[in-house]
Amino acid sequence: MLHATTTPAAKRAALRAALAGDDLLRFPGAVNPLSARLVQRKGFEGVYLSGAVMSAELGLPDVGLTTLSEVAERAAQVARTTDLPVLVDADTGFGEPLNLARTVQVLEDAGVAALHVEDQVNPKRCGHLEGKQVVDLPTAVRRVTAAVGARRDDGLVVVARTDVRALEGLDATLERARALVDAGADVVFPEALADLGEFEALASAVEVPVLANMTEFGRSDLFTHDQLRDAGVRVVIHPVSLLRLAMGAADRALDALAREGTLAGEVERMQTRAELYDLLDYASYGVFDTAVYDVTLEGNRTHRPG
Repeated sequence: MLHATTTPAAKRAALRAALAGDDLLRFPGAVNPLSARLVQRKGFEGVYLSGAVMSAELGLPDVGLTTLSEVAERAAQVARTTDLPVLVDADTGFGEPLNLARTVQVLEDAGVAALHVEDQVNPKRCGHLEGKQVVDLPTAVRRVTAAVGARRDDGLVVVARTDVRALEGLDATLERARALVDAGADVVFPEALADLGEFEALASAVEVPVLANMTEFGRSDLFTHDQLRDAGVRVVIHPVSLLRLAMGAADRALDALAREGTLAGEVERMQTRAELYDLLDYASYGVFDTAVYDVTLEGNRTHRPG
């Protein structure tokens, strides 16, 4: 009821313990706090909070228009609703290294277990679009160094994303990944690799876990979890999938409503009221209300003295 029962520090410790194991950690992207609760209920290992989703929710393209306060607010809302670790997209850190240091501490206060910072030029672009640019290697290293140095809880996981593959090829990606690990990155996130062989090469090149982004309509094929695990990948995110599914369903439903004047034909595909209330844990709120407000005067005086 209300908030998650697990503290942010405990979530971070749990994520670090899981990263030290051998299993593939699956992080579907939440659309909102309610969907984060559903991700937990379905048995996944973590929740991802995508910058593209947060931008889209505001009716904006993913070109670096969101602010730290907007991202931190949504991160806090999502983190409070789930006992799972939350990984949040911190883009390029919202400025120079000092701004990035503040970003880390603000998101740490929001309760996230991990964040990733990337090496694109600010303002950034979606990693699967043309026209993106990356900063030079020393600048990318400074960003990771700033993020690692700013955290106050050593349990916070810093993920270093690199977009260099589309611009300079695999060898440059391997070189940059090694440098980012040397700067203190706990996980490496190579964006838009071409195939499973490239994931295998990267996993062999670094001694930290590798994260794969399985986003639809992008540059990479949608590899299965088993394929990624066999290639040495340790974390997989599905950043925009739930948003795409939800918006696709909403689009079709509105067409039906405009065409037929009723949504009766869509009801069988809707979440029922009972299912929604169960996910929201309505019953616990009722029990709490009863315990607080069901007050009697038994055992108390019923008249004024004298």
